[in-house]
Amino acid sequence: MKPATAGGPYKVPRQHDNWRSVTLAVAMHAVLLLFLWVGVSWQNNEPTEVQAEIWDMKVQDAAPTPTPEPAPQPEPEPEVVKTPPPAPKVEAPPEPKEDPEIALQRIKKKKLEEEKAEKLEQARLKKEADEKLAKLEAKQKAEQKAKEEKAEQEAKEKALAEKEKKKAAAEKLAKEKAEKAAKDKAFAAEMSRITGAAAKGSTGTAAQSTGGRVDGGYAAAIRTKIKSNLVYGSEDDSLSATYVITQLPTGEIIGVRKVKGSGSAAYDNAIENAIAKSSPLPKKKDGTVERELNLDFKLKDMH
Repeated sequence: MKPATAGGPYKVPRQHDNWRSVTLAVAMHAVLLLFLWVGVSWQNNEPTEVQAEIWDMKVQDAAPTPTPEPAPQPEPEPEVVKTPPPAPKVEAPPEPKEDPEIALQRIKKKKLEEEKAEKLEQARLKKEADEKLAKLEAKQKAEQKAKEEKAEQEAKEKALAEKEKKKAAAEKLAKEKAEKAAKDKAFAAEMSRITGAAAKGSTGTAAQSTGGRVDGGYAAAIRTKIKSNLVYGSEDDSLSATYVITQLPTGEIIGVRKVKGSGSAAYDNAIENAIAKSSPLPKKKDGTVERELNLDFKLKDMH
């Protein structure tokens, strides 16, 4: 190694012995691995057999066999848990062969049991079907009976209503007949009274016209009153209806009969309503009335 130049900077000399350190480290590791391998091999060796000999006491003692010194025990290695090998598969012993006759009997018995079970199941299903059918028939019979009872009740109610209607119509007709009879009786009595009064009077003229031609002014007065109660809005002047009006001596209308219709139900109804509203009708100038009046009602005259 050359010394540093005087006056120059100091330099660290290079070291050339690194390979020695590496070699030494490798050697130490090799020795350690060898030691470990020897220890493991010693543990795996089988134990040494020890033999002993028996000597007679009379025989001179032989020199004792030197006892070898035990080798140093290596450090115990960690215990490795080994998985136990799978247990060998145990095959079931072969079943003894069955006697063919016994096997045939067993098959027949099984078949009979299956047929019996099938018959029982069919019987159960048939019973359920019969029960359902019986319930359905009972329900239908009950519904039919209810319908018949309802129809019978409706027929009874209809017959009763028809009977009541006929009874009411009969009572109404009887009442109308009674009223007409009473009016006719009253009219006859009034006519008798008027006729008797006229016979006793000094003039000797009749109080009632029983027939013949109706006075024009009297008929016009009646039409005028009926016209005032007529409610009809058609412009067809060709409409014409003829009615017979029956009245009491007081002018009260007791009957209206259509002799000839106009062809219009609305106009005919309007004329009939106007006649009914016009009761009592006007009298003649002498205070008498015509029992029956046959009057024509032309729409052109009713405006």
